[in-house]
Amino acid sequence: MVAVLEVVRIEEHVASRALQWMGRKRQDRRALARAFVAKAVYGLPTTEALIESLRGGNDLRRICGWQPEDQVPSASTFCRACDEFATPQWCDRVHAALVKEHVSARLVGHICRDSTEIEAREKPAKKPPKAPQAKRRVGRPKKGEEVGQKRTTRLPRQVEQSAEEALAGLPTACDVGAKRNSKGRRQHWIGYQTHLDVNDAGLPISVVTTSASLHDSQAAIPLEKLTAQRVTSLYSVMDSASEARLIAQVCRDLGHVPIIDTKTRNGIKVPFDPATAQRYQVRTTVERAYSRLKDEFGARHVRVRGHRKVHSHTMFGVVALFADQLLKLVI
Repeated sequence: MVAVLEVVRIEEHVASRALQWMGRKRQDRRALARAFVAKAVYGLPTTEALIESLRGGNDLRRICGWQPEDQVPSASTFCRACDEFATPQWCDRVHAALVKEHVSARLVGHICRDSTEIEAREKPAKKPPKAPQAKRRVGRPKKGEEVGQKRTTRLPRQVEQSAEEALAGLPTACDVGAKRNSKGRRQHWIGYQTHLDVNDAGLPISVVTTSASLHDSQAAIPLEKLTAQRVTSLYSVMDSASEARLIAQVCRDLGHVPIIDTKTRNGIKVPFDPATAQRYQVRTTVERAYSRLKDEFGARHVRVRGHRKVHSHTMFGVVALFADQLLKLVI
């Protein structure tokens, strides 16, 4: 825990407690931020479990910044601090600072990209009804008849947009998602979806949280552009869900070699050449990162609601995963 906090240095991203002349003194947010990192490191499922661990463990309480047991804040204080830490891009700044310090100066061989489900305890949001389209007769339009322009899909728009603009256009509401698991069975969940870019060493480079129903291909171009801003890489490795001409073209435009698995069409699957097939095996790195994020750093125990808090909860786990994986590489 001490080593993870030394790597993350989360206090640098939290404003120090200002002087107060009136009213009840505000709890030190630096100690609360360290406590949330401890919650991710120890995989504690709830805030109540975190408070119990702080009150029962002298070492953990002192590491976070509280001396006697009665200094540990209440659950409501933790809830207010969680809402403050869930402000837009706060956790992303912490993670981006880690990537800049430890990875950006090095050449990254492979960026492995995939997504995983994040189950949430909330009702899926109702989708707005689709706008009715004007009907027209089948066949070639009459002379002088104006035909409505074809609606531009998301991928062509993302090609022209920056990473920030493309990310802002992704849906973030809670809804129902569906995927095929490793055994080929279709499974459903209610909540969100986390998209992750991981380097060869298993360090998370870019993280995006979207609606559960979003297809993996819709987040590939924003992640590709965001990761290109943070590190210099050679290969972009993705599964068949991201097989699209525009995605491969964006990878090449950014100087990356796309390695994207192909889908089976009419019972025929085009295989990789031996060298590319060997490189594609590196993609298991992102699957191992998701496994650790869920089993060890709390991504399987989401007890907050709303996209902001769910993303913040996931990012505390990502930051802890980054520090822990980096320590394993150093040691």
